Amino acid sequence: MEVNCEGCAGCCLDWRELLGDDDSVTRDAADEHEHEHRRHDPFAGSDGNDSSRDPLDDDPTFVALTRDKVRAFLEAGMADALTPRFWYARDDAEGVTIDSHTVAAVADRPAFFIGLRKPPKPVAPFERTAPAWLPTCVFLDPTTLQCRIHGDELFPAECGAYPEHNLALAQETECKRVESAFGGDRLLETDHDEPDGLLLGSQAIGAKLFCHPRPVDLEGIVERATAGELTCRDRAETIAVAAASSPGTLAISDHHYEQAKATILEDSGPDSESTADSWVGPAIRDWYERCREAGEAVPSPAVADAVERERGAPETPGWDTLE
Repeated sequence: MEVNCEGCAGCCLDWRELLGDDDSVTRDAADEHEHEHRRHDPFAGSDGNDSSRDPLDDDPTFVALTRDKVRAFLEAGMADALTPRFWYARDDAEGVTIDSHTVAAVADRPAFFIGLRKPPKPVAPFERTAPAWLPTCVFLDPTTLQCRIHGDELFPAECGAYPEHNLALAQETECKRVESAFGGDRLLETDHDEPDGLLLGSQAIGAKLFCHPRPVDLEGIVERATAGELTCRDRAETIAVAAASSPGTLAISDHHYEQAKATILEDSGPDSESTADSWVGPAIRDWYERCREAGEAVPSPAVADAVERERGAPETPGWDTLE
């Protein structure tokens, strides 16, 4: 497998906003990508067919983390990087009603993923000269368009296995979507090994697909997830359940749940008194504030030096170093 990622990062940000303002993108291409710009969802089952369960959020490239990876982020003091994803149920029989939404559930337990947040950042992917504010993975450096934790033990296996997972499931890759919309060659070689960690259907329960044991505790959270207004406490509730889950079962460890939730609330939020020295939370809050204050103005991606690097974010090697 060989991919050309330089100047792209299409799988690390939501680039749909660019479809309407690039003269090289046709309206037909824009319409196509508005409907198909999503990764394969393991909640669909092992047959690879579309599940028809739409997510409550609008992130087209959501990366699902395993329980062990969730725990690793918590141990690193980076709970601020994490966020849940819920789905609408296919029908009333398979769902639980919360905040007037019928949420997909397993054994009457609302099901969800934990993934990485995408704050707005000024980025210029696909050889564009002018940057735009786009929802961008918390770990993507806007200047180099490289991942700050690539090669680190925190780097998600789902990111490392992409696009192999999509190809193994006979799904379109983000590489091909970018090629179709903006031209160029991104997916250079499609031969690949059998991907590891491809958890589907019941295999994913407790390992990647988490099930909340108390639907009543999600009241308000589901509505805010739909509106894109999750709070630190909302994220803590779901992340703690994920960290306390047991792979292959619906069991939740009360001890691990309470411990994880306390850790998250201590380490996260603007008023946190934690001694954890993570750059992630302050950087996310800074990006949102800068985007609100900027209005239609878009700063240079180099502002990431002040927002992320000066707070302790790892530097990226640059593309010349990798050649």
